[in-house]
Amino acid sequence: MGHRLHPHTLFEGLAYLAATAVFLLLRRRDGDAIATPIRWTVVAAAVAGGTLGSKLLYWLEDPRAALFHRNDIAYLMGGKTIVGALIFGMVAVELMKRYIGLQQSTGDLYAIPLALGIAIGRMGCFLTGLEDNTYGIATNLPWGVDFGDGIRRHPTQLYEIVFSSGAGSCVGPSLPFHSRARSGQIR
Repeated sequence: MGHRLHPHTLFEGLAYLAATAVFLLLRRRDGDAIATPIRWTVVAAAVAGGTLGSKLLYWLEDPRAALFHRNDIAYLMGGKTIVGALIFGMVAVELMKRYIGLQQSTGDLYAIPLALGIAIGRMGCFLTGLEDNTYGIATNLPWGVDFGDGIRRHPTQLYEIVFSSGAGSCVGPSLPFHSRARSGQIR
């Protein structure tokens, strides 16, 4: 008997790997205005804040369920939300920058890898279907997707893939390492 790899787990892992690889490639190719120890301090803050925020906002989406399952490790570790990760990751970065006295913008190198990671991760959400709870509202539009319950829904995961890919494509050429803009200024 083999083990089945859950599509959400697979694509989330691929998203982290691809985003990290692109970040490192861009950093090596285009340089980094932030010193290496400072960069990794900021990355650590982003990861810590993102991890905390993704869980905290997930639990706050349905506090009754979180309270009911407070002793169920599988439930508590199971869900997360990208919105919480983005908000808390950004707040953690800004707090860390304030703490270490860094006033320079640090996010330029993250824009493209973040857009790519979100797009890849959302494919896992789409393939997971109803279990992921990221599907859209019912629709009669021809591109509505039936995730197995007989209801055609907006494929919000696919919308986000298109949006993230488009945003990365539009923002990428405007970043400082592609233009004469200064760090932190998108043209």
